[in-house]
Amino acid sequence: MSELTEMLKPYGPYVLAGVTVLYVLYLYLNRKKFRSASVLAISAVLAAVVGVTTAFITIATPATGGYLNFGDTMVMFSAMVFGPVVGVFAGGVGSALGDIIAGYPGWAPITLVVKGLEGLVIGYIARKSDNVGNLVIAGVAGGIIMVLGYFAFETYMYGVPAAATEIPVNTLQAVTGVLVGTALARAIKKRYPEIEDLL
Repeated sequence: MSELTEMLKPYGPYVLAGVTVLYVLYLYLNRKKFRSASVLAISAVLAAVVGVTTAFITIATPATGGYLNFGDTMVMFSAMVFGPVVGVFAGGVGSALGDIIAGYPGWAPITLVVKGLEGLVIGYIARKSDNVGNLVIAGVAGGIIMVLGYFAFETYMYGVPAAATEIPVNTLQAVTGVLVGTALARAIKKRYPEIEDLL
């Protein structure tokens, strides 16, 4: 693992705690816009689900010290069903929590940003829609952000050849996320349309 991810190891939990406090503060300040308690509860539950899904199956990728996981399925599902506010937290904090649980804490701050942006964009595109086309477009957009985000960081850290070896792995994660996340989100939105009223 590189010097930067080694250097970031001790800070992962503190970064997550700080972001969580800021998120709660954001919800509190916007309590007239959101049902703060509901959003907070849903965000926390889905962040935990994303974290466990991320850490459940891990396949190391030696070139960059990263790993293959299937947490994107739940990142995409969370954002597609509950929108950008829940998507950014579940995606960013949940995935970073998964890094810590899986033994890759040095990646947590990077994952926080990349997966947070993924959840945010998917949530904005897919919100209030159960149309398969819209959900797939949202998932593809989020997947591209994830693949390019990690590629940019890994290029900076390891150079293009090593970063390029991660593209197929991250693309597999994105495609799996789009397929599974879209199927689950559409099923839930069709079966329980009132779920969006929880926010």
